[in-house]
Amino acid sequence: MTAQVFIDGAAGTTGLEIRERLSSRTDLKLVTLDDARRKDPAARGEALNAADFVILCLPDDAAREAVSLITNPATRVIDASTAHRTAAGWVYGFAELDPGQSEAIASARYVTNPGCYPTGFLALVRPLVRAGILPPDWLLTVNAVSGYSGGGKSMIADFEGGAEATTYRAYALDLDHKHVPEMQKHARIEHPPIFTPSVARTYRGMVVEVPLALHALPRRPTIEAIRATLIDAYATSPVIRVADPGARFVRIEDDAGTDRMTLHVGGDTATGQARLIATLDNLGKGASGAAVQNLNIMAGLDPQAGLIL
Repeated sequence: MTAQVFIDGAAGTTGLEIRERLSSRTDLKLVTLDDARRKDPAARGEALNAADFVILCLPDDAAREAVSLITNPATRVIDASTAHRTAAGWVYGFAELDPGQSEAIASARYVTNPGCYPTGFLALVRPLVRAGILPPDWLLTVNAVSGYSGGGKSMIADFEGGAEATTYRAYALDLDHKHVPEMQKHARIEHPPIFTPSVARTYRGMVVEVPLALHALPRRPTIEAIRATLIDAYATSPVIRVADPGARFVRIEDDAGTDRMTLHVGGDTATGQARLIATLDNLGKGASGAAVQNLNIMAGLDPQAGLIL
């Protein structure tokens, strides 16, 4: 039987892209509400409980409210908001995070989509923590720049000619970004990383970077050892790839418009300093693509169906 999917919040950037990706699928059926019924609480509640799968593309409080409206025990949920990323009872929807993570997603009722910045950070850091190369108590910094589409309608307007149009914006200067607890919990590290996010005047794409002083680490790993650990972690993944060494530069557009992620390991062997860099699409693997991948896994379908790789 064809699974029915309801996207709650399909008018936003993430929801619109998910709906577009699923609309041509023959193995899934979209449950839709017109604008008038979408604002009717009874109609919305009916749709939430009639669907096999619900994808929430809502602000955090609205996502929590939507979950509270679901009384059908057979309805399964993917939440693309920040609301449940560190919540008990929710499976973290990053299939490549750890061995067995995809299986956990497949059997879960509640799955929380990862944030775009944490996706890049965790792809770089989690395998190194798991392998013992990075001690859990190590102090980490993550520097990142994203396309402006991740900021919603107001930020899109700012970067596309609003009164405050700009080309580059650093933010979260108080170091209290909502993604930090997510990074810390799922990397399994003891201290919150210093997270310095920014936005550039490009619609989509993302660069996430973690610098490491290898000579200060207890095991004094080499750059090649770091790279080999990442290659081993993602050896069977069609989504995450480790780039060949020797790249002259990395561009924010490198994986834009796709659902893949590319990891780079560079640095200076003489000084024992390394740069770990991830490129991904903030709307692809960082949002809509991850939701589609999680839906495929939960529904028992081809995990790559509808992905752009």
